[in-house]
Amino acid sequence: MSQEAEDPLPLVIVLTGPSGVGKDAVIDRAIERGYPIVRPATMTTRAPRSGEQEAIHHYFSADRDDFMAHVAAGDLLEYAEVYGNLYGVPRQSVRDALSTGNHVLVRVDVQGAEALRDVLPGALFVAVEPVSLDALRTHLEARNTEDAEQIERRLAIAQAEIERARRFCTPLVNVEGDLDATVDRLMELVATERCRPGRQPQTV
Repeated sequence: MSQEAEDPLPLVIVLTGPSGVGKDAVIDRAIERGYPIVRPATMTTRAPRSGEQEAIHHYFSADRDDFMAHVAAGDLLEYAEVYGNLYGVPRQSVRDALSTGNHVLVRVDVQGAEALRDVLPGALFVAVEPVSLDALRTHLEARNTEDAEQIERRLAIAQAEIERARRFCTPLVNVEGDLDATVDRLMELVATERCRPGRQPQTV
């Protein structure tokens, strides 16, 4: 692997895209393959899904008042309400991840990515896209965490989210049946940004 385990100027990569597009799968596979990536846990009020771990994927906070107390204290870089649940990016999580010297990959929805543009101006913004909306439907159904009505609701806004993300993100199509190809393309984008002249370290 061409990247060093510790980059003197590690990147913050903001990975976004519509619900069910495969953001977590891309991150998990990149880490499995040994790329120097750290994923800071985000905070949410939704319940854990199968396989999700506390402080690895999210900090799960069922108490909305507790979540909003973190907002009031300035602990979150951004937060938003999505499909009835609160999501946010803890500032300390990102700082701790940066301190490892590895690239930091923050996974957020499109609304969160829009908010992070001002907070993390030196970050690389990448938007994962499905090959088609039919493929996205298949992913949502396979997840088995939403009923048919909820899936239709998510699909109805997915196209708008994709268009919003394209305004400020580099698109990354999640190749059907070839997750490694998607990861390879993501790491090509990281390598290009890493070598960009004049790049400055990201502070949080």
